[in-house]
Amino acid sequence: MMRLALLALAIVGISLLHYLTPLHRPMLHDIFQRLYYIPIIFAAFWFGLRGGLLAAIIVSILYAPHVLFQWGARPTLEIEKFLEILLYNVVGGITGFLSQREETRRQQLQKTAAGLEESYRKLQSQADLIIQIEEQLRRAERLSALGELSAALAHEIRNPLGSIRGTAEILKDDFQAGDSKYEFLQILIKETDRLNRVVEDFLRLARPIQVEQETCDLLAELGEVVTLASAEAKARGVALAVQPAQLPVVRGDCKKLRQVFLNLVLNGLQAVPQGGSLTISATFSGPQGAVSPFVELAFADTGEGIEPAVLKRIFEPFFTTKPGGTGLGLAITQRIVESHGGSIEVESKVGRGTIFKVRLPI
Repeated sequence: MMRLALLALAIVGISLLHYLTPLHRPMLHDIFQRLYYIPIIFAAFWFGLRGGLLAAIIVSILYAPHVLFQWGARPTLEIEKFLEILLYNVVGGITGFLSQREETRRQQLQKTAAGLEESYRKLQSQADLIIQIEEQLRRAERLSALGELSAALAHEIRNPLGSIRGTAEILKDDFQAGDSKYEFLQILIKETDRLNRVVEDFLRLARPIQVEQETCDLLAELGEVVTLASAEAKARGVALAVQPAQLPVVRGDCKKLRQVFLNLVLNGLQAVPQGGSLTISATFSGPQGAVSPFVELAFADTGEGIEPAVLKRIFEPFFTTKPGGTGLGLAITQRIVESHGGSIEVESKVGRGTIFKVRLPI
């Protein structure tokens, strides 16, 4: 609208200059008739062929009476002025045509650029997907190698462990509590049990996880986990809370899901200093009748957070930052969640805390 107003003002202003300037100043009239090209060219640039031609026609209509009535007594000048009018229309048409063609080419280039950008986004998305698949394949290869190793070693390790534990139990009966040898045997039994648990973790990680399909009440499972971990939370001075008052049921293995929740809660409690908190919340994808609905459980703690370099490797088997840890807990947790058709993610900010998000299909 502003451009139309400027063009109209320029054409009317130049026409007034023509009609108000005396005829005995032909030099000024020559300047004014050249000024008409400015709005014509701008109209062509702004509005294309139609704009250039329309501006040229309006200029011709406004300029023709001046030629007929004021210069009519001088036929030579009259022919020159009419040729000038013809030139207005030629300039408006050619400039408008070239401008319109350039605008069309610019729009085509924009469409091409948008198409290339969309293709790049698709390629980037496919590349990210390929990287994820390659990472999953590498993890599957590692687990396969681990399975072969654990299958070969489990039998050889567990039998001697059972013999060692049984022997320690027998020898312990020969000593009284308080005796140093009794205490050593107690340590031997505990360490044997710990080593046996490590072997169990090896087997649990290496074997394909069989999920028993049953109806699981998530709220009940979380309540049981909180009950089991409440003593640990109280001893550490950490507030443990479950926010959702209602949760949907899912199909899966309740015991394995409980193991997932307990592992995440215990990890969170160990990461939170005294006076901190661990909160379990939930979000939903939509009503249970929606396409592929899911529930997302968030285990948010107020601990020190995890460094980015560590965060990238947190689900790798045998990677741990805990003294005496095996690095298998989160790897097993991830496998259990994925065996239920879900996913697990982690977000962390150093100094602010960590959030583990478990997504399960409803």
